[in-house]
Amino acid sequence: MSEIQISGWDLVIIGVYLLVMVLIGVTAIRRVRNAGDYYVAGRSFGPLVLMATVCATIIGGSGLMGRAGVAYSSGFKAILTAIPYLLGMLIFSGISGRISDVGIKYKITSIPELFELRFGKTAKIILSAMIAFTMMGTVASQVTATGTIINLIGGNVGLSYEAGALIACVAFMIYTATSGLFGVAYTDVMQFCVLLLFVYILIPVSSLMEVGGLSSFLENLDPALSTPYIDGSILGDIVTYLVFTMAGAEMWQRAFAAKDRKSAKKGMFLGTIVYGVTILLVWFMGVVAHQIIGDDVLAAYGTTDAVVPLLAITVLPAGLTGLALAGILSVIMSTADSYLLASVQTCVHDIGKTVKPDMKEKTEITLSRVFSVILPLGALVIALYIQNAYNILMFAWSFYAAAAGLPCFAALYWKKATKAGILAGMICGFVVCVGWRLAGLPFGLGAAVPGTIACAVALVAVSLATCKNHPSVQLTVEKQT
Repeated sequence: MSEIQISGWDLVIIGVYLLVMVLIGVTAIRRVRNAGDYYVAGRSFGPLVLMATVCATIIGGSGLMGRAGVAYSSGFKAILTAIPYLLGMLIFSGISGRISDVGIKYKITSIPELFELRFGKTAKIILSAMIAFTMMGTVASQVTATGTIINLIGGNVGLSYEAGALIACVAFMIYTATSGLFGVAYTDVMQFCVLLLFVYILIPVSSLMEVGGLSSFLENLDPALSTPYIDGSILGDIVTYLVFTMAGAEMWQRAFAAKDRKSAKKGMFLGTIVYGVTILLVWFMGVVAHQIIGDDVLAAYGTTDAVVPLLAITVLPAGLTGLALAGILSVIMSTADSYLLASVQTCVHDIGKTVKPDMKEKTEITLSRVFSVILPLGALVIALYIQNAYNILMFAWSFYAAAAGLPCFAALYWKKATKAGILAGMICGFVVCVGWRLAGLPFGLGAAVPGTIACAVALVAVSLATCKNHPSVQLTVEKQT
């Protein structure tokens, strides 16, 4: 594969874009007056802002670059593992109104706070620890994706994968640390627009023109890349995505940030629909890469995450290449900042204030900004060891989905769920999932499948056995108009 060349104008465009994102975040600091502003933006989001931030979050570096890489290497697997997440998000859109109602009535801003209300501090701390690690792992997947892009242009500017990963950390550290969800959401709005125009429209259209049109693409399409199939690994990913949506801390945070029930449901639904449209486009970019840039991406760059940036550099002229790469960076950053903020909230607000209940609000905001710097460094370490965005994402999500997905849904809806049942479900789901992975994934089955089953059995059995003598606190919420 020939050496990648990118013009000076493209580098300038990318640099200006990163600077604008940081400036937007820093400017939004004026809107942060208390912890509620920092974590849930004062519950001020209407449906359009919520749609943009939801869409920009779920179409992340792992969702675009990682999944396109999956399409490049495994074809239809990219679609089979995306549809369950789409279905899960549609379900979550339906329950987001209740989440908003609960947040407004009980002044709750996170899932761990809901667990504390219903099941006590022990359940809250265990869930918080899981969220913190999972969110940091997801940030690491975005750092990996950014490092891959920088690695592609490293020959031009003398930057390595490691340097690119560090630059990514610093960029979203700054605007997340300064302004919290205000900065995250309003940068997401801009990133959402750049994403649609210069990635999901420009790259596929240009790629189709490059191969001579749709008929030519279909004629040269390898049947192995378009034939549906399923195996144990794919089944594990399907269960992971479907169950994870029930407990995604970043989406709960956005539902809590909605100004009312209607805005929460409408914004979530619209963002999910846009994500659904992108599924086929991501698959297309992955498989058309074989016809445009060849079959040796993995050998040449060490990861199939490089597929979409390579397409942009190959099929677009100078200037538009920079805009497309800025769009890809927008995908990565919009997801990284969202998961980073959820991780920060968990460490400082959910764990820190549980340990020290009398923590002053000013101290809490200061610590949140400090953790916005510390946690990305942990993500950087993970990214340097596992240089594949999709693999990092599934590693982080599988055990969390198995241990927390069903308990979070039960905390919101099931009156008979008890503290003992929730703890049993989380512990069994986690132990079985990790144990299954350590055992080498018997039968080739993804660890989230047995983990989720174990969690469900323990949660239901123990809750039914203890609900009469040790009932949990019940939620009494009337629909907000």
